[in-house]
Amino acid sequence: MSFQLLFLSSLLPLCLTISILTYPSSAAVDSYVYGGCSQQKYAPGTPYATNVNSLLTSLVNSAAFATYNNFKISVPGSSQNDVVYGLFQCRGDVSNSDCRECVSHSVSQLGVLCVNTAGGALQLEGCFVKYDKVSFLGVQDKSVVMKKCAPSIGYDSDALTRRDSVLDGLAAGGQYFRVDGSGKLQGVAQCVQDLSVSECQDCLAEAIGRLKSECGPSVWGDMFLGKCYARYSVRGSYSRDDNGKKAYHRCVEGNFGFRRFA
Repeated sequence: MSFQLLFLSSLLPLCLTISILTYPSSAAVDSYVYGGCSQQKYAPGTPYATNVNSLLTSLVNSAAFATYNNFKISVPGSSQNDVVYGLFQCRGDVSNSDCRECVSHSVSQLGVLCVNTAGGALQLEGCFVKYDKVSFLGVQDKSVVMKKCAPSIGYDSDALTRRDSVLDGLAAGGQYFRVDGSGKLQGVAQCVQDLSVSECQDCLAEAIGRLKSECGPSVWGDMFLGKCYARYSVRGSYSRDDNGKKAYHRCVEGNFGFRRFA
């Protein structure tokens, strides 16, 4: 089984343990996918700390009535160096109540896992939350953040044709959130909505192309880029842990060692 976690340049790779109940649309919205924290720290009680707290509160409050929003926060008395940028986005098929629950859980976990760090990001099954002191809003990012490929099932031309047909259906869609399927095969893709429609299309073309070339004849695969992702699976294809939950376990060590994030 092939796993790769390549986090954004300013964030530290982490060791993750993930339990997923079902995949993709009915998975628990607060199930972990990936996350990372900036290596840069800030001191409590500083203007930047105030801005971070204000931003995270704004993200949770906004998620009560929207599935996407972004903010640039600078409270009175803070300097340009204290500005913090952030966004949240929920998966396109979750309800407003589940969206708010997911974002609230993400913010709570970031407060524990990225204590006093200048930036952090967390991707759960139902939502994505990110903040940083360097603006990333509206910036295209096609770098590979994480990929997962199941064991190869060997060459099966019919299976590959069905897989590629579903992925091509995702590529042909014009929305920020896209789903496609054929029988038991399911596919889902999404872009962060700070991208333009053309940038979204470009990002998803990259993610889908990588899924085809790098996961090969795998029964399922996930490709998360900096601003979009594409995933496919055959229902029932994931292994189960002792509790009957579908589970992935992966630990990736980066240049600065690894931290457990579970």
